Amino acid sequence: MIKKIATTFLFFLVFNLSQAQQNDASKCRYTKTPQGYLMVLREGDNVLELIEKLVQEQNIPSANFTGIGFAQDATFGFYDFGEKKFHPKTFNKVEMGSITGSIAWSGEKPSIHMHGVATDDKFDAYGGHILALKVGTGSMEIYITVNPEKLERKVEQPLNANVLQLPCIK
Repeated sequence: MIKKIATTFLFFLVFNLSQAQQNDASKCRYTKTPQGYLMVLREGDNVLELIEKLVQEQNIPSANFTGIGFAQDATFGFYDFGEKKFHPKTFNKVEMGSITGSIAWSGEKPSIHMHGVATDDKFDAYGGHILALKVGTGSMEIYITVNPEKLERKVEQPLNANVLQLPCIK
């Protein structure tokens, strides 16, 4: 009898967790605003990947963005100009007190440039270029302001850095 009750309980627990994940997966991740878009991302979401997906789906020519929220993994990179590459460092279970960045294109692909400041449970802060960002428990809000002109990024030497290109005003 106890085994039957435990099996039934386990079934309902697994079913309810499965339903919760399906409901979470079906939640809307962004909505249109007068200035652009508002994204509300959930636990486990890959922030850079979902911004790129939005840019492609909505054919956003260029934009700037800001955000806040919880991160389970935030990978920052410090660019070494001598080696011409980023040195990454990942922080877990942090709060993103500030996220800021720009959206442009590099050929046919969106090019996201993101910086941020994260704080841990001791209120120590870390910041810089964000290489990867995954939402933690709770949510993350990203406010995207769309610009009408399509902007490009191109790798410039001698730094080997992907630099935003501006059109000349005549």
